[in-house]
Amino acid sequence: MATPKVFLATSEYLPNLDQDEQDLPDALRDRGIEPVVAVWNDPGVNWGEADLVVVRSVRDYAKDPQAFITWAKSIPRIANSATTMEWNMDKHYMQALEKLGLPVIPTTWLEPAHKLSKQQIHSRFPAHGDFVIKPAVSSGGRGTGRYTATDAKSRSEAIEHAQYELEMGRTVMVQRYLEEIDVAGETSLIYLNGLSSYQVEKEPMLHPRYRNPIDSGVMEEVAHSTDASEESWRWGERIRQALHAHIKNMSGRDELLLFNRVDLVRGAPESPEEFYVMEISLIDGSLYLSSDEDHLTRFADAIQMRAFW
Repeated sequence: MATPKVFLATSEYLPNLDQDEQDLPDALRDRGIEPVVAVWNDPGVNWGEADLVVVRSVRDYAKDPQAFITWAKSIPRIANSATTMEWNMDKHYMQALEKLGLPVIPTTWLEPAHKLSKQQIHSRFPAHGDFVIKPAVSSGGRGTGRYTATDAKSRSEAIEHAQYELEMGRTVMVQRYLEEIDVAGETSLIYLNGLSSYQVEKEPMLHPRYRNPIDSGVMEEVAHSTDASEESWRWGERIRQALHAHIKNMSGRDELLLFNRVDLVRGAPESPEEFYVMEISLIDGSLYLSSDEDHLTRFADAIQMRAFW
């Protein structure tokens, strides 16, 4: 049997993959696979040589999402599929999750086509507490900032932030910041080839003192591998089943996702919901391979299974 070639798609900013994933090529070699790390928009790459393309450190896809999807659709065997990634790259997908009955963070959507004035933007912010502003299409937390509703300077900075994103033609999401994140952080559940695999707990990134510059880079995550509780997997399974049903309905076929990261946060004691879906990552979200050696082993095994199909 010929040695399968697996191309690991990355960006020009991370030509050797993200630091979290730099042991992945060796892990694939150990499994009889020839890994090729290639920049997704490099015209010199012959993607036709790949038996499987695994999308990983494509941190720049949000700069030209249409070019990225056009590239993804040109590749016969890519994980995850181009159709699924196209749906997942725009966080309007949260509206679809809400329609499926999943608890998501209430969001106010500011659309560029609405040509909102400063006053109109201001009026759409919460009247109290902290809130988050982020573009609907972004990677690695770029363009995300936390602001305080009752602080005049902070509110002014939030208006400036929202205006910048809108002027760049990007939809802006305004979400109330869940204080429970400061208490317990976020939980990420990782599914590989459709099966629950492992869990990590992430420390809060948007501290009250934090103000993300408009042109900032990727935010650094601090994650720790933990044993998943029956409760968290129960929540995650509810999300996973809804997600797969939606993808099947959207594309007309049942897709076995190579990787799926579900981010959730526990609801506060007084909250009507046990948990809230923060995000679902099906493109380039970190899989925390360096947090535990077992994570790398499991992901390499999942790729091996697909490469030898």
